[in-house]
Amino acid sequence: MPGQRLHELFLLNLALQLFDGVATWYGLRYWHEGNPFIRTTIEAVGAGQALVLYKAQACACLLLLRRSAAPMLAAWMLAGGAGLYFGLSFFPWMARLLSLVWA
Repeated sequence: MPGQRLHELFLLNLALQLFDGVATWYGLRYWHEGNPFIRTTIEAVGAGQALVLYKAQACACLLLLRRSAAPMLAAWMLAGGAGLYFGLSFFPWMARLLSLVWA
């Protein structure tokens, strides 16, 4: 069962990365990117390429964590990462995007 939980946490983190990329892509029509590194890359190579670059890097790091770390450590780190992404990306983006619907 621990292997199943680790796999589910890994998939949750991948889904959160995908959500963040898509939300950022659509959100750039109305707001500026808040992360200065991503904003600079967007200015240099364009939004699509920058988002693919950063999201591919994040997903690769998740895969390395999933495959390399001890299962208990990986599970804790993936759970913590998902919690941070829910608090710092998912909920803020959902609030912003829903504000467009209710505006």
